[in-house]
Amino acid sequence: MKIQIVNRSRHALPAYATVLSAGMDLRANVDESIVMQPMERRLIPTGLYIALPPGYEAQVRPRSGLALKHGITVLNTPGTIDADYRGELGVLLINLSQEPFTVNDGERIAQMVIARHEQAELVEVEALDETERGAGGYGHTGVR
Repeated sequence: MKIQIVNRSRHALPAYATVLSAGMDLRANVDESIVMQPMERRLIPTGLYIALPPGYEAQVRPRSGLALKHGITVLNTPGTIDADYRGELGVLLINLSQEPFTVNDGERIAQMVIARHEQAELVEVEALDETERGAGGYGHTGVR
């Protein structure tokens, strides 16, 4: 699949790190470093603009290393970029640690996964069919 991309950043295009990687790293495109205080959230620009084909979305997900080592994650995980969006890709980061974290220009801050999706037609009915689970929700199967 080919995806059109405009790169207004100072960095190389996102790329897969390995042959079997699902996500491409997104990099911060900032004029000066941004210090994020504990529990602070910031929209970090990437300088990238994409045009996805119909039936596809781009999902913005956290990088596991940033989450584990620094408590930095993507707040609206996964963030969805729709096929008709043409604005700059931004990454909504939050610092869940107890220490300030500095986002530097060019730093890998998230990953982007391209995924196929369907659009559904909702059909209103008076009742739903019965299942074994029924209305059992969170924790309904117990601990064993």
